Amino acid sequence: MISGIIILLLLVLSAFFSGAETALTAHSQPLMHQLARQGNTRAARVNWLFAAREQLIGAILIGNNLVNVLSSALATSVFITLFGEAGIAYATLVMTLIIVIFSEILPKTFALRHANRTALAMASLAHIMVAILKPAVVLVHWLVAGMLKLFGNSRTPEGDPALRLAELRGAIDLHSGHKIRHERNMLRNVLDLAEVTVGEIMTHRRQMVSIDADQPPSVVVEQVLTSPYTRIPLWRGRSDNIVGVLHAKALLRIVQVHKGNLDKLDMVTAVCPPWFVPDSTALHDQLQAFRERHEHFALVVDEYGSILGVVTLEDILEEIVGDIADEHDIAAAGVRQQPDGSYLIGGNVTLRDLNRQFEWNLPDEEAATIAGLVLHEARCIPEPSQVFTFHGFHFEIMRRHRHQITTVRVTPVANTRERFSIELSHPLP
Repeated sequence: MISGIIILLLLVLSAFFSGAETALTAHSQPLMHQLARQGNTRAARVNWLFAAREQLIGAILIGNNLVNVLSSALATSVFITLFGEAGIAYATLVMTLIIVIFSEILPKTFALRHANRTALAMASLAHIMVAILKPAVVLVHWLVAGMLKLFGNSRTPEGDPALRLAELRGAIDLHSGHKIRHERNMLRNVLDLAEVTVGEIMTHRRQMVSIDADQPPSVVVEQVLTSPYTRIPLWRGRSDNIVGVLHAKALLRIVQVHKGNLDKLDMVTAVCPPWFVPDSTALHDQLQAFRERHEHFALVVDEYGSILGVVTLEDILEEIVGDIADEHDIAAAGVRQQPDGSYLIGGNVTLRDLNRQFEWNLPDEEAATIAGLVLHEARCIPEPSQVFTFHGFHFEIMRRHRHQITTVRVTPVANTRERFSIELSHPLP
């Protein structure tokens, strides 16, 4: 009778160890962190145990194996007394079933389904268990560390930033669902700021608005008023010779000072010095530079000092939150989905925007736009109606202006196969 009670208590302890192992490693870390900040002492213990998970796992393994071996030994002794030598086989079969079902699968399944609640409930007892078994855990860890050194210890440092960043990306990707798609994309974009350069998001010089400062002041004022932008580069002699950046508010101030007499205006007095940044600057660094300099506008140059385009603070923010349009923005050709599942895409649409909007995986290492990707893969300037297939898509050149691809029809390969199978299943009479 006493042996049976002891075996039952040992099995309960085994179930506790199994449930604690699952709950204290599968709980929600952000939730426990928030509860601990609100003063929940049990959540604080959970956080401490998770931070010291090497000690936690060691204590659980030692305790779990100890009670399982002891309960099996007692059960074997009882069965031998009842059935003789055949009791060894009976004890092995019975204890295996009981331990696997009631001390392993059942508590671990429950703890996995209710990880947060179970972790909070077991935190105090687990904390005491770790403190009691700490000497044994330290001894075992010392023995294990010595054995690992014999075979070479290639341990990855837990403080590796790349590892932490990969874990964070994985945590974001695990939260799927259409309702949080926008939030998930924003978090991904924040992490990508250190990998994307200003050259990939800038407004190219072909679309850049700039004004010749040698024109009559009245003409300059008219061009500023008709422009949708508040900051416009001024140049003299040639378009690459930027002499300053004119802000619309500064222009209005000097117009007011001269009482509308535009012939007396000196545009140079209203401009700010131009700020040039290399096209290889990471968006994270450029964002920090914008904040430190209290500026919103920079001119992008290549390694030879030639003007490539402009980048603004709004461009970087749009990389995080998506397009920000106001009443002065000019509508640009973008993406139009067709009834057959294909997409008509402007050649200047960026690959990052397409990947973000449709969750595609088009590579953006060698090209920034859809037209650039086609040129890179085709290794030539394609003609209209030419079709290329790569990266799981069909790319059909719809329109081209001189050497510039202006419109591309993009069709996922899966959609093409579906249409083909439908045509075969419905042959024409």
